Amino acid sequence: MKGYVYILECSDGTYYTGSTVDLDKRIEQHQDGRGANHTRKRLPVKLVYVEEYLNIASAFEREKQIQGWSRSKKEALINGNLENLPSLAECQNETHYRLFKESKN
Repeated sequence: MKGYVYILECSDGTYYTGSTVDLDKRIEQHQDGRGANHTRKRLPVKLVYVEEYLNIASAFEREKQIQGWSRSKKEALINGNLENLPSLAECQNETHYRLFKESKN
């Protein structure tokens, strides 16, 4: 049975990432307020991204990966800017930047 990973944009601009075996039914559940707590409080939602997998286990694994991503990395995926994903995976905080710069000297 196929599985799907999807990203919804909520009414407040936040993103929700989920996985399912029946995409149409799951989106309907979210829109009707029967989805996750996050989306229930932020209706309406809009489907902005989908990936299809051979099985739900693979889709669920990918869901967990995407959930750990920053907003900017999710937006790169949604917008098809796949070449930006590696750089967005790097730590962007000031301490990391300083240590990286020092290691180059």
